[in-house]
Amino acid sequence: MMSSSDSSSAESRLATAKTVLTTAASVAATAMLAKSLVQDYLPDEVHQYISYGFRIFFGYFSSQMTIIIEEFEGFVHNEVFEAAEAYLATKISPSNKRIKVSKHEKENNYNVTVERDEEVMDTFNGVKFRWVLHCHQVESKNFHNPRDLNSTLKSEVRSFELSFHKKFKNMALDSYLPFMVKRATLVKQEKKTLKIFTLDPENMYGTYSDAWTSVILDHPSTFKTLAMDSDAKRNVMEDLDQFVQRRDFYKKVGKAWKRGYLLYGPPGTGKSSLIAAMANHLNFDIYDLELSAVNNNSELRRLLIATANRSILVVEDIDCSIELKDRTTDEPTRESDDGNDTRYKKVTLSGLLNFIDGLWSSCGDERIIVFTTNYKEKLDAALLRPGRMDMHIHMSYCTPSAFKALVLNYLEINEHKLFSKIEEGIEATQVSPAEIAEQLMRNENVDKILEGLIEFLKVKKIENEDEAKKEEQELENKGSTTQGKELEVKKNVEVDDQLIRSE
Repeated sequence: MMSSSDSSSAESRLATAKTVLTTAASVAATAMLAKSLVQDYLPDEVHQYISYGFRIFFGYFSSQMTIIIEEFEGFVHNEVFEAAEAYLATKISPSNKRIKVSKHEKENNYNVTVERDEEVMDTFNGVKFRWVLHCHQVESKNFHNPRDLNSTLKSEVRSFELSFHKKFKNMALDSYLPFMVKRATLVKQEKKTLKIFTLDPENMYGTYSDAWTSVILDHPSTFKTLAMDSDAKRNVMEDLDQFVQRRDFYKKVGKAWKRGYLLYGPPGTGKSSLIAAMANHLNFDIYDLELSAVNNNSELRRLLIATANRSILVVEDIDCSIELKDRTTDEPTRESDDGNDTRYKKVTLSGLLNFIDGLWSSCGDERIIVFTTNYKEKLDAALLRPGRMDMHIHMSYCTPSAFKALVLNYLEINEHKLFSKIEEGIEATQVSPAEIAEQLMRNENVDKILEGLIEFLKVKKIENEDEAKKEEQELENKGSTTQGKELEVKKNVEVDDQLIRSE
């Protein structure tokens, strides 16, 4: 039987426990209310300042160290942030309550990433590392949203916080982070889906990385299916393979790890297909740069720096996409600060060259730059020299070897009795691979297709001869007209001389 003193003691302890619980609940409720008020009514800057103060205060009593890994470092992507994003996707466990999942229509796998403020734990060599993704909005007062003239554009700033015991700082910096970056590179390569990026003018007012919008690159062109001279194709493949394997060589000789290609030749000769084959061969994304959409050299630099490593930058039809004058005249000397002068609001040849081969060219690794043109002779010689355009690839009219690649790809045959006549016709006239491919798609019957191709080549030859005669006649007429004008000028000069002497 419980004594009165024991009963009184139990009641006292129960009352004390109730008081403690009530107080704790009250404190928790007050803290939640305060947090809600801070988040709802205080500006983000004040909220961040208060959070920073609390972290500093409790940091004095903590044995933990925290590394902040921001998404951007100046103008460029932070490699460690990108690696952490890919690496932590493999460390998500059932204990995580919220994750982000996305998938494009043409992708096979789901993309899983960490949601903001979600904690992910990782263990390396027996040491625990705690990851948290933080995001906050920052107003960009100097920019406007063209879709809403009354709004202010906001940008999201993201960063990872990596926490661990202070005594493992050296391990974190010297071993864990390098391991994480290397592992993330392998993960991204295994799951990578090729993309093609283009400029979105409506996003040019935010961060420059947002100006690049992407879609899945599902182009089927490969070096196996490419209709190109076999020797030229082999040279390109060997050059690409050598480039990606020579990181240490470029560092040793003091050159930026980049490679420039100029693709030139008539329309329809497969320049775009070659670019797609290069991307599929190397597993590199493509950035399609339209120079006419860029306002000035400064904007060009920022956009190019925002491109990722292991990518192909493409400028198609460089001779007509923008007026690139000679470097000695492309930028006038600024004698005044007239910001309305349109001469200072254009991309110039010197601005383009500075990124391709100047100090800015070192802002990124393992990058390929491809220019295409139908008229190589129109380009400035400064753009063509080695170091800028290292390899010039002539995309010629169709050759017998290119025809065999096409017919194998389209008709799945290696030999046919009509091949010899077709190859003779191809060598006798100028016809593009695109024109040959169009003929190979006209029928389901192989014999009829090849017979039709022979007739097409005969007609094409006559058309080319007629066009050549027409051009020759135009040159003759132009020459005779010029000669007639010269004779007329000469006669007028002689008449003037006679009048002067007579006077």
